[in-house]
Amino acid sequence: MIYLENENLDDLVKEGNIIVDFYADWCGPCKMLGGILDQINSERSEVKIIKINVDKHQDLASKFAVMSIPRLILYKDGIEIKQYNGFVPKDEILKNF
Repeated sequence: MIYLENENLDDLVKEGNIIVDFYADWCGPCKMLGGILDQINSERSEVKIIKINVDKHQDLASKFAVMSIPRLILYKDGIEIKQYNGFVPKDEILKNF
């Protein structure tokens, strides 16, 4: 799991199966989804998870028009394949990979 700091997001999503998670520490549904993402991270090594704290990265939240959290954006080899707003069950997320 990668907690985005100064990395370039475009570079991080270029290859592989990627889940980008826009979240905030104070968000209850984000914490619930965080547990699911932890499970995916430990069970599926081929899926990379990038977590972006919207309070620290308001520029990215704005760029991706994040109006509510949690928000997941899924990529395959640099191409966006799906977006989810709010809590999402594990099976729903994994069916995309």
